[in-house]
Amino acid sequence: MENQFYINIHEKAQRGIKQLAVLIDPDSLSSESDLLSLIALCNEAKVDMILVGGSLITNGFWDRCIELIKSKTPIPVILFPGNIMQTHPAADAILFLSMISGRNPDLLIGKHVLAAPLLKKSGIEVIPTGYMIVDGGNITSVMYMSNTTPLPADKNNIAACTALAGEMLGLKVIYMDAGSGAENPIRVSMIKEVKSQISGPLFIGGGIRTTDQAIETCLAGADIVVVGNAIEKDPNLVADLAKAVHSLNLH
Repeated sequence: MENQFYINIHEKAQRGIKQLAVLIDPDSLSSESDLLSLIALCNEAKVDMILVGGSLITNGFWDRCIELIKSKTPIPVILFPGNIMQTHPAADAILFLSMISGRNPDLLIGKHVLAAPLLKKSGIEVIPTGYMIVDGGNITSVMYMSNTTPLPADKNNIAACTALAGEMLGLKVIYMDAGSGAENPIRVSMIKEVKSQISGPLFIGGGIRTTDQAIETCLAGADIVVVGNAIEKDPNLVADLAKAVHSLNLH
């Protein structure tokens, strides 16, 4: 079904159902066995989706990584690309990221022009996504690689207006990210302000390391909480985080 993944997350967001996404960066994996172990943990915890992407991808493991994930789990696999080479027709969908928090034209539209014919040919579901980098207290890979200045952590109005403009331009999803390895997660007050201004699904990632932070992020307005770096350090966190996020759907 066309746009099946987007319809699913949009309907769940409208119903207030919170979801957990695990972000897998192929560069962070030391072996296939590590990936298989993580997939097993995601299956057991009933993670809602798996995002795959990274700032570089230097180990040549991209295609094999996605193929392994798809062969071992029914969990939707969503591409979270760091560049136009990070595509794969076996994925369920791709977040087509326009970095609306910055002023780098390549990441607003330039790279998209190159990627568009490839994505159309692949037949993969494309989800127009407004990507917003927020200052998480340190310089992260995405800030450096994107050559953009992040949104100030305490400027809730700027973040809200940026997200609103993105939605008015037709972007279906807003993804706010403090970056992999961020010192601080995005503030609750900023998430609340952004959520009050948009109607589409809201992804929040970066700096979330504990169940309390995941719950606070959801209660502030996040529809999908994304965790990557913390799980790389301790894969067993998957179960605790999934249980915490899904507990909010029982009320």
